[in-house]
Formats: sequence, structure tokens, C-alpha cells
Amino acid sequence: MSRRPDRSRAAALAVVACALLAAGCGALRRCAYEGIGRDDWQQPERVVADLALAPGARVADLGAGGGYFTFRLARAVGPGGLVYAVDVDEGMNEHVAKEAAAQGLANVRTVLAAPDDPRLPEPVDLLFTSNTYHHIDERTAYFRAVRDRYLAPGGRVAIVEYRPGTGSHSTARDDVESELEAAGFRLVKSFDYLERQHFLVFSAEPADPSEPPR
Repeated sequence: MSRRPDRSRAAALAVVACALLAAGCGALRRCAYEGIGRDDWQQPERVVADLALAPGARVADLGAGGGYFTFRLARAVGPGGLVYAVDVDEGMNEHVAKEAAAQGLANVRTVLAAPDDPRLPEPVDLLFTSNTYHHIDERTAYFRAVRDRYLAPGGRVAIVEYRPGTGSHSTARDDVESELEAAGFRLVKSFDYLERQHFLVFSAEPADPSEPPR
């Protein structure tokens, strides 16, 4: 059986790697965040649509990286809304700020977070995080502080996180749910269409008696 397709693919990947090396470590980090062919399995437009964001909403993209979800969230909330791209990596924040300006997205702000504090300047309607949950230490304490300091009334937390067995970094769904419950949240929605990840939405509000079971 011919090995030419494999060699061609390897050569193409080598060209990409060389281009990234020439562009510098920032480009390498962005590629690591965004991956090759990520749209196929991440389904970002569907994820953002299922967040059901109202025009004018304020959103924090925790662990924004190179802005993979940030710019989509910014378009979803519209010019009257605001998206905080939150990351501990100042280089990534600089990239997001430049790219937001290039895309004409004046509703994106970057926030340099601490490992134990998102440092948001105001409460938000949604704190969204994708592929970042496993990096957070003391997660129950972290999200308890989010609930108390950084969520507006009726605010939600949405977590997209790798399932065990899909990569080197992951968190079991039961762990996410138990840690968020201990932080004062309750699961209000879950979506199962992502092939590699959980997609869970939590609220800090008490349950409405008329709310149907999830």
C-alpha cells in the first residue's frame, strides 16, 4: 500500500510547524489553544447559539486563549454587549486585543487574571469557559467566589470541558457537577452533542418550582 498520502500530510504539517516557529512562541501557543480542525469537533457556532445570549449581555470568557470563542461571543451579544477575554497569559491578551480591533469588535475587553481570581471589573451575566476547568486549582472555592463577586443576578456559568479519555487534560462530569454544587450552583442544562467534551450550564439561582426536571 502506498505511503505517499502519509508523507504528504507529514510534509504539510512540517510546513505549518516551520511557519509557526518563524512567527514566534505566541503563534505556537495560539495554535495549541485552537488546534487544527477544531471547528469540526468543537461546533462553536452551535455552542454559542445554545448559550441563548441576550443582546447587550455581559460575558466573561475565562481562559480565552487566542480568542477562539471570544469573538463569536462578542458577535452574539452585539455592539451593546461586552465580552471580557480573561486569561493569565498577557501575550494571549495582547493578541486578542489586536485581533478584536482588526475585526472591528469594540465590545471586547481583555482582563489579566490571577490563577485564583478572574479579576473581572464588574459582574457578568455569563461566565463561559472552554477547556480551562482542569487548569483551575481549588475549583469549589474559585467558583464560590465567582458566584459571590462576579455574577450578576440571574447569572450563569457555562463549562465546556474535556471528557476523560479524550486527552491528557480532562475532568469527569460527576466531578464538575459536585464541585459546582458545593460552590452553590445547580445544573440547569446539559448538552451531549460534543464528541470530546461535556457542555454544562449552571445557575446560582434557586430552582423555580414550575421548572421541569432536567
